[in-house]
Amino acid sequence: MSQTGIYRLQCKTQSYDWGKLGNESKVAQFASQSGAVVDPTKPYAELWMGTHPNAPSVVLDESNPDQPSLKSLIENNPNLSTQAIYDEFNGDLPFLFKILSIRKALSIQAHPDKTLGARLFKEFPNVYKDPNHKPEMAIALTPFEALCGFRPLNEIARHLEKYPELADLIGPELTNDFISTVGDNNKDDINKNKHALKQLFSAMMNGSETKVTELLSILVSRLSALPVSDLDTLDQLVIRLDKQYPGGDVGVFSALLLNYVVMTPGQAIFLGANEPHAYLSGDCVECMAASDNVVRAGLTPKFKDVKVLVDMLNYRYGSAESQKMTPAPYGSHSLLYDPPIDEFSVILTRLESNQDEKHPPIQGPSILIVTGGSGRLTGEALKTESNFSLKEGYVYFVGAGTPLNIQANDQGVELYRAYKA
Repeated sequence: MSQTGIYRLQCKTQSYDWGKLGNESKVAQFASQSGAVVDPTKPYAELWMGTHPNAPSVVLDESNPDQPSLKSLIENNPNLSTQAIYDEFNGDLPFLFKILSIRKALSIQAHPDKTLGARLFKEFPNVYKDPNHKPEMAIALTPFEALCGFRPLNEIARHLEKYPELADLIGPELTNDFISTVGDNNKDDINKNKHALKQLFSAMMNGSETKVTELLSILVSRLSALPVSDLDTLDQLVIRLDKQYPGGDVGVFSALLLNYVVMTPGQAIFLGANEPHAYLSGDCVECMAASDNVVRAGLTPKFKDVKVLVDMLNYRYGSAESQKMTPAPYGSHSLLYDPPIDEFSVILTRLESNQDEKHPPIQGPSILIVTGGSGRLTGEALKTESNFSLKEGYVYFVGAGTPLNIQANDQGVELYRAYKA
């Protein structure tokens, strides 16, 4: 087994209905590089890289056919994580690193903070599986769409007029109160505006199934009768979401209140606790705290906990562009995505033909995945015995304190590295 603090991993895929099919999925493409056989009819939604018990990564080691788990490697060598991180997270990594490949929209959801996560776990352990919070960050690998955070309030007010079906679902009294509250005279009263937004969102999410189904049918029929040239992006999104989740899903109406965010490769969004969101399409790199806590309320056949979702949201509002992160330079050819939490940060490295870059030792553990091109990786410059291949889909665990030298082959190389410092 490697003595340099670098270990190649085999990582498990998750098959959910919303995943891309077969080799259309980046998840399937990457997993096939470590031996997975791809079924062209199967949705490959997520690739999990880490120690989470639902899909733990294993160490690829030719000398040990039993393929020890990454967690057992760390348990036997706590210095790979650092003793402090090992003790704080009970031998697990602080983060879960993923690739997502999305064919149709995920649920309207939010993740609880630590206080709420602990309460939900205590009261409903069959639904909420752990007491942790789950902040997460998504970085686009391909053109990527998401709903993220509430729109500016003046946009929502316009939508109540443009889409009368939404106003009918909410009711005339709350609709008029919202428009009056968020008007020019009160636009700077944030607490009052957030209260009005909560009232509006609650009324929409708690509308009767019969009324939601009826009004959504009217809305989609009205939009579908228009010439395609008359439909804007949001009109088309409403029609698409209704096709993906037919039968009257209130989550379709959520698109009229939440920001529609489009990202190009390398752009990112950070989703802190109690932020409403839903990924819509594309492939992304995702990193999150090591938790599986999700509160859902639309665009899903799974359990919906509308009351908890409505009560937990922070009701921040702002533009779609304000949802995006701004990475910082890291070395000559890398960018650092550093969200305002302790559990993880992510480095994106892009090298052109035959370029190389040295990364100094990081205090804590990290996992990297090659998302394009090829090259070589060494644990210390000029030590050929620690030389590893970089190929698309290859995943490596890097122990704490290991300096890296990354070198691209002729076609260049791209990799993402999640770490806890």
